[in-house]
Amino acid sequence: MSRTNIQRCYAAFDFVLLGGSIVAAVLLTHAQDWQPIQLFVLLLALSAFADRLTFTVRNQELSAAFVALVLAMTLLGPLPAVVIGMALAVPDAIIRKLPAASWRTNVSTYAVFLVTGALLTRVAVGNVHDPAQLATIRGVTFALLVFGVYIATNLINFALIALHKRVLSGRGLIDQMRYLFMPILPGQVAAAALAALLAVAYTNLGYPALLGLVLAILIFQYLLRALVRSEDRAEQLEARSMRLASLQLGVLVTLVETLALRDRGTARHAAAVASYARALAREAGCSEADQDVAHTAGLLHDIGKFALPDRILNAEVLSDEDWAVIRRHPQEGATLVGRLDGYGPVADAILYHHENVDGGGYPAGLIAEEIPLLSRILAICSAYDTMTARDSYRSPMTPQDAMSELRRMAGRQFDSELVDKFIAMLEREGPKIFEHGEEIDFEAELSFERRARAIAQPAV
Repeated sequence: MSRTNIQRCYAAFDFVLLGGSIVAAVLLTHAQDWQPIQLFVLLLALSAFADRLTFTVRNQELSAAFVALVLAMTLLGPLPAVVIGMALAVPDAIIRKLPAASWRTNVSTYAVFLVTGALLTRVAVGNVHDPAQLATIRGVTFALLVFGVYIATNLINFALIALHKRVLSGRGLIDQMRYLFMPILPGQVAAAALAALLAVAYTNLGYPALLGLVLAILIFQYLLRALVRSEDRAEQLEARSMRLASLQLGVLVTLVETLALRDRGTARHAAAVASYARALAREAGCSEADQDVAHTAGLLHDIGKFALPDRILNAEVLSDEDWAVIRRHPQEGATLVGRLDGYGPVADAILYHHENVDGGGYPAGLIAEEIPLLSRILAICSAYDTMTARDSYRSPMTPQDAMSELRRMAGRQFDSELVDKFIAMLEREGPKIFEHGEEIDFEAELSFERRARAIAQPAV
């Protein structure tokens, strides 16, 4: 069905809701529902007053008028409640110059939840104007009913408006529930309790109790202002966190790209190891999050070489002193990466990727499973790429010879089980998961914008 037809069907749906609600209100309303007329006038005035103090939070309008509307549903009847609701919705649509679709949805939504709330009250306690119900409407049961009506009609109101946004703008219903409804739910529960207290106060004390609604409206508006200020501060904090995370990651990008300029083979090797590491982590049954860590650690595992002088980085023959300097690169790299919030697991994987399962590696001489799983994965992937890459050996090994060498070193340098998984993966999928001559785009590989957003989000 085309979008135009969907919108036409939705418009017809709105008209059916509006017409059905008005017909139901007229048929189900009795003359005594308008009594006492003073209550109708007072609730109309209080609703209008509260509606003029509306706040917008996350594109959603919040107002204390809903409290007065719930009192109209529960203390009067369907038609009086609808009249009060229309007295708010129609002028509001005109003043704000809403599009026809929004105007139609607002009016039909008011009609639906107002009639529904009034009918829920009538089904639960009968006619609130009947003297026989006096004891009921003065007790706790009626307070609980008003509370329930508030929550139910609030949900109906939200659902219909959310459906409107889903049809016209495509915004998901679950997304709206999470980001629009859930943040204001505690406030709505408090307002529901307030409406329940005011309803019972009126049935016990009369009109003076409803004057408390004026104070309630002012308190509600104060809380809304506090909510708006809180939302503003939260958005500002998120923006600052994003800038900080982006700055941190930007520094890391610069270091990696600088290393790539100094030694293009190191850059290619890093991207190859990242590709192998993600694949092996998946083969080993790691979670998506751990696969992501393995991939990132592969890209950054040699970043500690940034501190190496050119004479070592480009040397063909190394002295013992040079090797001692080189062996510090896992610690240097882990220290660099570990300074970024949220990159602790990546730093750990980098720190121990030169450990051997027999304890003969560095920097800590860890044994077997003392070595983090992702570090053991990196060790295998790094060694395989080093053995097979054209820019690592003058005469690189064939994939078959490199796999044989991995088997030979399994149990001493490498984790035997992981070696078996790696070789099985290569034999199944082909030895060149990553093409050695491919140009590297580190920023794309690292997905820095996505990572910056993830780092900036508060922990749950």
